Amino acid sequence: MKFKNLLDENDKTLFKQAVGKVKRIKQDTISSHAASDKQKSAAKRLAQKKHTLEQQKQLFYFSDEFEPNLEESGPMKFVRDDVDSFQAKRLRRGEYYPEITLDLHGLKQQQSKQEIAALIAECIKQHVNCACIIHGIGNRVLKTKVPHWLVQHPDIMAFHQAPLEFGGDGALLILIDLKDDFLCK
Repeated sequence: MKFKNLLDENDKTLFKQAVGKVKRIKQDTISSHAASDKQKSAAKRLAQKKHTLEQQKQLFYFSDEFEPNLEESGPMKFVRDDVDSFQAKRLRRGEYYPEITLDLHGLKQQQSKQEIAALIAECIKQHVNCACIIHGIGNRVLKTKVPHWLVQHPDIMAFHQAPLEFGGDGALLILIDLKDDFLCK
């Protein structure tokens, strides 16, 4: 059974009167898929370039020669001068919950710097104000270097040794300045 024959001539006439004059649309010869593919690849290249530049900018802050004046006794902690010192206490108490965790086990110093820079950039992009960096204890290389790098970064408001459930002595909770006072717990 064909669908054309479902309507009788009376119904077809009524339909043509209701619709009125109709003009057939001509098909364009331009392929919309080719243009969109070019636009997508250009947008992808631009996004990759922007991400690379942002990562290089974040990495710029880390120097291996800088020796901050951090307390050697007690848990590792730091609060930027323009930030309330109570923030470190809030990190220690677990009032901030890390939404992103970075595990540096098995990475060399240069790789670790790049990963930390990428973490900070991603936290800013995703509006994540608290993150956890697990550096481990091992030979104490990353355990001493990671706090020295974090102190140098202008977007790090504070950090504190993580509570046991987030890694204890082998991890740091960091508080990131999102510049728009957007803090979420």
